[in-house]
Amino acid sequence: MAGRLSYDAAVERPYRIMGVLNVTPDSFSDGGLFLDANAAVAHGLAMEAEGADILDVGGESMRPGAEAVAPDEQIRRVVPAIEGLVAGGVRAQISIDTRRLAVAAAAVEAGATYVNDMSALRVDPELAGFVAERGLDCCLTHMRGTPKTMQSEAVYDDVVSEVKAFLEERLAAAVAAGIAEERIMLDPGIGFAKRLEHNLELLRRLDELVALGRPIVIGTSRKSFLGRITGREAADRLPGTIATNVLALERGAAVFRVHDVRPVADALAVAAATVRGR
Repeated sequence: MAGRLSYDAAVERPYRIMGVLNVTPDSFSDGGLFLDANAAVAHGLAMEAEGADILDVGGESMRPGAEAVAPDEQIRRVVPAIEGLVAGGVRAQISIDTRRLAVAAAAVEAGATYVNDMSALRVDPELAGFVAERGLDCCLTHMRGTPKTMQSEAVYDDVVSEVKAFLEERLAAAVAAGIAEERIMLDPGIGFAKRLEHNLELLRRLDELVALGRPIVIGTSRKSFLGRITGREAADRLPGTIATNVLALERGAAVFRVHDVRPVADALAVAAATVRGR
């Protein structure tokens, strides 16, 4: 199937880059830019050319305060983009960013082979069985509440220990549902039900999450906590994005979800060559 590139396949780099492809009108930094399917396909192919190994297609914004989007509307947004990428000969793996079984099923029919579920298979429990049956890769993310409510739930005694316990539990639940452990990646959910100090603590102690034994996905790209530190708006947060991704690489992260593929790819290449002595 076009777009299939398993995480465990031999690759030159010791990490993967996931390009963000928001097919939405309201995502926090690029909402509306790629709502048109032709624009989404062109951008996806451009990100692949710049070094993206995975293209993460989403039809529902997960920014803090965002309203839920009905599955039918998500499908209307994402399927033409995925079909266009496949028709365009994309080789990068196509991921569907959704919490809903109906959306994931439609996306897989169109060519996706990876499910990025921000609810960690809790919103639609039947999604776990679907991922297992189809042999899909998946990512399980830590988040409390919903995008509408999550920032009010950003209260922790020890954010790293609590996120680690959650991811460990969701990993076990996914395996119990029949998903092969080697298909599962884990995301601490930077910015999702997290305040500035929580995000920084997760980055500082990322090695504790790496100890869970599954690839850790990091998504800091253009996020508001970077703006809190630098005073920059979303479009000007590339330097902060690069800094956090390089630090995460040094601490063992394996997948980097970003908007600006080429500059992050260059930064990670230099960092990896330095850290790993290549």
